[in-house]
Amino acid sequence: MALDPQVEKLLANIAQANLPALNELSPAAARKQMLDATAVLGEPQPVESVEDCSAPGPSGEIPLRIYRPAGEELPVVVYFHGGGWVIGSIDTHDGYCRALANAAKAIVVSVDYRLAPEHRFPAAAEDCFAATQWVNNQLDRLDGRVGSLTVAGDSAGGNLAAVVALMARDRGGADIARQILFYPITDHDFSTASYVDFASDYFLTRAAMIWFWDHYCPEDTDRDHPYLSPLRAENLAGLPKALVVTAAYDPLCDEGEAYAARLRKAGVDVTLARYDGMIHGFIRRFDAFDKAQECLRSTAAFINAAVSSHR
Repeated sequence: MALDPQVEKLLANIAQANLPALNELSPAAARKQMLDATAVLGEPQPVESVEDCSAPGPSGEIPLRIYRPAGEELPVVVYFHGGGWVIGSIDTHDGYCRALANAAKAIVVSVDYRLAPEHRFPAAAEDCFAATQWVNNQLDRLDGRVGSLTVAGDSAGGNLAAVVALMARDRGGADIARQILFYPITDHDFSTASYVDFASDYFLTRAAMIWFWDHYCPEDTDRDHPYLSPLRAENLAGLPKALVVTAAYDPLCDEGEAYAARLRKAGVDVTLARYDGMIHGFIRRFDAFDKAQECLRSTAAFINAAVSSHR
């Protein structure tokens, strides 16, 4: 399958801009570059209400942003932004969370977890777990539907959603009905076929991924830990129903699909959706990519299936 023409146009524009590679920047400069790039994604959609608040975390308050469409007793999605655990924020993913809230008619709670290298593993995972526990305990205040809690995220956020599902199973607490993993980081193997085939020139690069990993968990860290590399967890049984989305031209494609296969083998109900012609990061470009719109609709249907099954 060839690159989607809409993706080809984006990649040509990026090449023409001649921006420095992420792995050549400081974390602060890389964060600014991602935030600046977010401005070209289009005008954020209005929602019924937006509330900034916080949840207690292991090292202080965790900022949250709650998006609410019209309606009562809505499903609730806890969302973890992407950015390799180093970049990204509530603001970079504001437009996507608004669109997801509207499409799914769901309350979306976006989590501004601590970033590396200032806060290395397991800071992000522990923040995301604490935020999910808080949301689970606040369903009445949020007017969320009990039994419909979903954790979701893209890239590093997909890693964190998978990890929070593991943590909730291992530690107890939040009743998570669904997990949505958009092109998730699930392993630290940089030699898979998709890493080799799409090492450069397809938006996310192999060099950038190594840079992200080195900031979040230096090589003296146990990178086989299941809360870092969920693909290496010994047991994946008892986890929530999963939607795993991959992009065909993404270095992370193989590990996302390998995780879906392992979940299925462990008895978890899994939907794997590979988007041919797409690249890493495509879901936020729903104003530019037809397949991102298609993915948004499918994701909304998956979230609402959780509502139907708990009525």
